[in-house]
Amino acid sequence: MVAYVLQGTGVVGIVLPEKEEKVLPVKKGDAIALPFGVVTWWYNKEDTEFVVLFLGDTSKAHKRGEFTDFYLNGSNGIFTGFSTEFVGRAWDLEEDVAKTLVSKQSGKGIVKVSGANLPEPKKEHRDGMTLNCEEAPLDVDIKNGGRVVVLNTKNLPLVGEVGLGADLVRLDGSAMCSPGFSCDSALQVTYIVRAVAVSKLLESTIADPEGLEWFSIITTPNPIFTHLAGSIGVWKALSPQVLEAAFNVDSATEKLFRSKRTSDAIFFPPPN
Repeated sequence: MVAYVLQGTGVVGIVLPEKEEKVLPVKKGDAIALPFGVVTWWYNKEDTEFVVLFLGDTSKAHKRGEFTDFYLNGSNGIFTGFSTEFVGRAWDLEEDVAKTLVSKQSGKGIVKVSGANLPEPKKEHRDGMTLNCEEAPLDVDIKNGGRVVVLNTKNLPLVGEVGLGADLVRLDGSAMCSPGFSCDSALQVTYIVRAVAVSKLLESTIADPEGLEWFSIITTPNPIFTHLAGSIGVWKALSPQVLEAAFNVDSATEKLFRSKRTSDAIFFPPPN
């Protein structure tokens, strides 16, 4: 699973299997890779909203197509599935203490806490755990076209354990993203972070004047994409004779087709 902070700031505690807890500050634009078996807690200590998007591959989930969260506490926590006698013996506790642990927290999922003295986040705990996609070096930067940051094993090795990659794409106003496809059989799930008219996205990846922004996960930690249009488009690599035969056009039309988009790649700025 990959978590992406859409809005606000917060604190997240992460315990990887057989590792110590790391408590890190997170903010808008942060992507956090969460492998199977990880235990997390999330805390918003501000009065503003803290919004986090969770995307993952559910093909091998407990219930295919759904996320299954196992809570350690609360009214639907794992303690509630055991008798107080079992809890007492397992954790070597008196019966009254075991009853408190099982029943004290009546909330579930997201709960309101007051006066909690939670651990302070440490900036050094961010290293290797998260990458801010809005501040990271750009993998693609096309003037008046768009920008891309790709989350992979080079800038966040933990995604290798997750088995997922991700990217943040920001398309400038009225710019276009080249049509393309994944050439390693990877699947992609996309969340629209910012758009004025989402319906237009269903027809094409041409941004409105205000621009378009999306965050995606890809079912491989190091995705490879092929683009159809532009200077690196696959059409440029094919011989003229093949294109003429494939499209059933004459050589003049093929030459005109090939002569276009000789310097633009991936993102195309709006026409003048």
